[in-house]
Amino acid sequence: MKLALFDGGRIGVVKDSEIVDVTSAVPGFDSGYAQNHWLRLCADFHELREPLERAAATGPRIPIEQANLDAAVLNPSKIVCAAANYQEHLAEMEPILTDAQRASASWFLAFDVFLKAPSSIIGPGSDIELPDLPNAIHHESELALVIGKTARNVDAAEALDHVLGYTILIDVTVRGDGDRTRRKSYDTFTPVGPWLVTADEVGDPQDLDITLDVNGESRQSVNTRTMKVPVAQMIAYASSVMTLHPGDLLTTGSPPGVGAINPGDRLDAHIEKIGSMQLGVVGPKG
Repeated sequence: MKLALFDGGRIGVVKDSEIVDVTSAVPGFDSGYAQNHWLRLCADFHELREPLERAAATGPRIPIEQANLDAAVLNPSKIVCAAANYQEHLAEMEPILTDAQRASASWFLAFDVFLKAPSSIIGPGSDIELPDLPNAIHHESELALVIGKTARNVDAAEALDHVLGYTILIDVTVRGDGDRTRRKSYDTFTPVGPWLVTADEVGDPQDLDITLDVNGESRQSVNTRTMKVPVAQMIAYASSVMTLHPGDLLTTGSPPGVGAINPGDRLDAHIEKIGSMQLGVVGPKG
């Protein structure tokens, strides 16, 4: 099932070129706070799936191009990110490390997880707004997942059972010294979309092609099988550090091919079995 958030927090099921509004099938929408019904869907998807399917068969439909797609997540308690999860990306980054990063390369180039501010999330069709900084700002197109079942100290063998579904995430990053969280948490630095595809439809997350084009030029092209730490092991590791709650967003690390983005650029990210997401890039708005 492809689940979309649109028009300010309504929930839709994507069918071919249309979105079917299934908001009424999810308890909590009448509270007036959209996050409530989204978190209910994430936590109780297995019991809500049948009502959602019934609503998708009869609900009002609109063409996708007429819908205002929101980000494919809504106010996650945290964004957990993987660092140094593709060997080819480490190889391309090593020559441009700063002196401070090179001095701490033993940890800087080692796999780990870190947090990114949820306030940086935007949806498909939005613009990435670049801050007024002298540093280069890069794109990193990644496979991301949304947690559907609370995970704490889970084994890797059971970790994928805690995944609701998968989506596309672009981890926009200021290059240079300083904390990763700060350099990746500027407003608009986390586009997520175009929708969430449930885990059963995606299947094996370690066999998906990821591509990113900038202004029609291919920048990133990789298969997720080349991750150093697979998705299941990443979830297990992250859950040994912090409890992962339904609705939390985890992103799996940058593939090789990262590069600078500038005002006026157009980004087109695609992941097999999920879809495509297009975004513009603008300069500081003051």
